[in-house]
Amino acid sequence: MGFASHAGFLAVLLATWEWAARMGLLDPTFFGNPAGIISFLWANFVQGTHLWIELGWSVMSTLLAFISGSLAAVLTGLIFVIFPRLERFLDPYFSALNALPRIALAPLFILWFGLGIGSKIAMGFTLTFFIVLSSTVAGMRGINQDHIVLTDTLGASPRQKFFLVTLPGAIPVIFSGLRLGLIYALLGVIAGEILAAEHGLGQQLAYLASTFNMNGVMALLVVLAWLGMAATSGMTRLERHLLRWQ
Repeated sequence: MGFASHAGFLAVLLATWEWAARMGLLDPTFFGNPAGIISFLWANFVQGTHLWIELGWSVMSTLLAFISGSLAAVLTGLIFVIFPRLERFLDPYFSALNALPRIALAPLFILWFGLGIGSKIAMGFTLTFFIVLSSTVAGMRGINQDHIVLTDTLGASPRQKFFLVTLPGAIPVIFSGLRLGLIYALLGVIAGEILAAEHGLGQQLAYLASTFNMNGVMALLVVLAWLGMAATSGMTRLERHLLRWQ
């Protein structure tokens, strides 16, 4: 399906939505309408800069949560691959922590780190960490053993085996986890902002919903959807760049 097909589908969808809202088939109080959504986006992202600042807070929190969570997960995954006994010992504890609903931890994070950016990073970190950890361990252990045997035969050092065979071979699996980790970091940050925050799109989303500004709510949902798509696309491009040698 080409660009024209998608553009045509969206045009028909938005036109039907606008018509239904004007005819009273959909109550704009609960669903908004495309004209109002476009007007909100224009007023707050083109004519004004307030929501750009809030967007910046959310993006910064997401990136910090994703980077810190991913680095911690990759390092932990490497340790688990090198010391499998340690992984078996810690597995019940990690499984229990991963099973905890993150939203239930939000009050603790707010108590520990306050209403600022710290509690939002903590929410995103916990979601990113376990996703990237599982993909790192799976990627490292999924390396073709024939390649390992061949490098041993050729006299490669452990460092050479890691950087020339293990790491390149694990990148596709690790990046599948990183893509999900970035999206979940964004979800964790926005959820934390919705619950309690001083800044961020999530805080704005909660305020607009409480005042029944559905055009604003729908507009911010569109922005968040675009942000998630851009993050996924960026990670895919980075993966292709790193694997261009294949």
